[in-house]
Amino acid sequence: MKGQVLKLLREHNTTFLSGEKMSQVIGCSRTAIWKHIDALRKEGYDIVASQNKGYQLRETYPMLSEHEILSYLPNDSLFTNVIFYRSINSTQMAAQKQVSDGMTHGTLVVADEQTNGKGRLGRTWHSEKDSGVWMSLIVKPDIAFEQAPQLTLLTAVSVTRAIEKLSKVNVTIKWPNDLLINGKKVCGILTEMQADTDRLLSVIIGIGLNVNHKQFSDPLTDIATSLFIETGKTYDRSQLIGGILDEFTKLYQLYLDDGFAIIKPLWEAHASSTGKKISARTATTVIEGIALGIDNEGVLLLEDEAGKVHKIYSADIDLH
Repeated sequence: MKGQVLKLLREHNTTFLSGEKMSQVIGCSRTAIWKHIDALRKEGYDIVASQNKGYQLRETYPMLSEHEILSYLPNDSLFTNVIFYRSINSTQMAAQKQVSDGMTHGTLVVADEQTNGKGRLGRTWHSEKDSGVWMSLIVKPDIAFEQAPQLTLLTAVSVTRAIEKLSKVNVTIKWPNDLLINGKKVCGILTEMQADTDRLLSVIIGIGLNVNHKQFSDPLTDIATSLFIETGKTYDRSQLIGGILDEFTKLYQLYLDDGFAIIKPLWEAHASSTGKKISARTATTVIEGIALGIDNEGVLLLEDEAGKVHKIYSADIDLH
């Protein structure tokens, strides 16, 4: 409910909003509204009160918290449950525990800091506090097991659209899970599945997005970037999370209704490798050739020098 109060205050920040009006909209007592206002003030929000007018939220320093994130979510958001940690080893590990404990579809696990962030293929993701978006989404789609990797591509499009709307920078997607700005990695996506024999139980989608990093130390300097480095601006991470989840909710519903065909052209519009020479390093070999794009299942198509088209289901991609 605190998130709902904050959302109302933010939506009406140019005027005063009465406690009675807020209680009617939210469906609670005026006393409950006052208690949440008091709690928000103690957290640092500058909320002024007028005896005859109500409450008004003054501009405050962007914060990252459960109710702050909820205040940026649309009413029809898929994600209604937000679990926030100041510091945790990994949001993926926390999300896995939530699934084991029976956590429902549409849960977001987010942290200000990860001490052991997980990247693809067991790699470490550097996740310092006050700097990025480190979160995991729990969804339980009614799709076949082999379709789950398509959610990585859907998520990449969702994050790309949210970044471009907020920062106005051009983002490209490197198959299957990297987002790039000016050729440097700004975001990575990790999709993990829980299944019972041939039945998909749940999917956990991890997102690591570099937002307010001022700089990176070696060896990341030449390969990583952040929104701050690219634009010179500091971003409200709660607002950015809200934008990502809004885009994801829209695309996820389209995907469930119409399949991957609706997502494919959106992904291709941001693809970094299509028409370029690449190397695909799989678990057993390295294949070089021209990236042709993705097929209707989201599989990467690569044409080698002999003209043979290979379907790449999982690989590390290097652009030449």
